[in-house]
Order: sequence, then C-alpha cells, then structure tokens
Amino acid sequence: MLTDTHSHIYLPEFNADRSETLQRAFAAGVTRIFLPNVDQSTTPALMQVAGDYPDNCFPLMGLHPTSVNENFQDELAHVETMLDQHKFYGIGEIGIDLYWDKTFRDQQEEALKIQLGWASARSLPVVIHVRNSHAETVEIITKAALPNLTGIFHCFSGTLDQAKEIIEMGFHLGIGGVSTFKNSGLDQVLPHIDPKWIVLETDSPYLAPVPFRGQRNEPAYIVNTAIRVAGFYDMPVEDIGKLTTENSRRIFGI
Repeated sequence: MLTDTHSHIYLPEFNADRSETLQRAFAAGVTRIFLPNVDQSTTPALMQVAGDYPDNCFPLMGLHPTSVNENFQDELAHVETMLDQHKFYGIGEIGIDLYWDKTFRDQQEEALKIQLGWASARSLPVVIHVRNSHAETVEIITKAALPNLTGIFHCFSGTLDQAKEIIEMGFHLGIGGVSTFKNSGLDQVLPHIDPKWIVLETDSPYLAPVPFRGQRNEPAYIVNTAIRVAGFYDMPVEDIGKLTTENSRRIFGI
C-alpha cells in the first residue's frame, strides 16, 4: 500500500481522464490520496472528487499562499465556513511563498497564523507550503507555540539542518518527485533522517519524478519516488510504502 499525501487531482489538468488516472493509481497500489485545497475557486471540484471517491480521496481545506491577496479575509471566511460545515482531515495547503511575488508577504504571514490557530483549536494537522521562506515559517510556528500542532512540510527539498528544525517542531517531511532529480541534494539529507518522519507525495499535476519529469504528474508515479527513497535507506520499497503509509495514518488519523 502507498499513500499520496499531497495531490491536486481535482484540478482541470485531470478533467479529461480523472477516472482513468485514479484507476492507474489504485492498480499501482496507491489507495490513499490526500487532497489539499488551493482557494475558493477550487473548492467545488475538490469536494466533488472527495465525494466520488470517499474511500480513497480525503479532502483538506485551506488557503494556498499564492492565492493570498487584498481579499484574503474573504478567502479565509470561506475556509472557516467549510471547516464548520464539512469533514476535513487537515488544513492545507497553507504557508508562505516568497518565490513568485512578495507583494502580499504580510498578508501571507497573517493568513498562515490564522489557519495555524484553527488547526490547533480543531486538532487538525496542517500541510505547509514553504518556498524561499523556511526561516520565516519556522519562526511563525515557533513563536505561536500552539498546542496540538502537527503536520507536513510539503515538498521538502532543504538542508539537513532545516530537516532537523522541522522534525524538532514535531512535523514530518513531505518527499516527492524532486527526490528523483539528479541534483536534488536529498540523497545527502534523508539517510540521516529517521524514516518515521517522512511521508510520500506527488503534488500532482506538478513535479513529476524521473522518468516523467516535465510531464503531468499523477498519483501512480509515487511508485518512482518510493523506489528512490527506498534506495536512500537501503530498504525494500514495500517496507518504505508500509512505513510512510503508517506515518500518514498517525498524522491524519485515518
């Protein structure tokens, strides 16, 4: 069994063949797929996929940092309403992204703080997006010192010191297709990290692993990531699949 802890399979990139894509995932042994939200515009499609595949696709609710702008309070109101009215397994995808645009940096930080508070109060894990913002994100989480706060730093590709910082806060590392890239550097990091702190993800339709790099990513391709990660630990791929799935069970409670 394999678990994809981060997939956006509800996005338009899969509209033409979503069912076939999911069947390929199931056939590959990927039977658990977690779906982080982006913003208000993606919620209907997210809920539709989760409703169509309730035994396999598990919805998360949150506001993605690149969707934070001058109306972020309206977006957050939507997130809070959804959390009040529906069952979600975590809050995400949330965080800080300073790669594309820093215009709304202050608003991104405020949105993150608010959503971390909701996660703590509701005892829900968070899925955190960090891009060019590791120090800022760690500082916010550390200063908040919120109880019951756990989750995943999505798409981890940082240094060993950064990995240790994340783990010391009680968070897991989300490992995806980047781990298969020749110069990812994760071959120098993960062997020094206890695998009980990692989970696997695809970030579909983005960041497809080798040999699919540059193509549309999909949950079935997590097998390639699992093989790569198993090599880092000199473990059978079946054991990595089982271990990372168990890690995801502890995080999300299912």
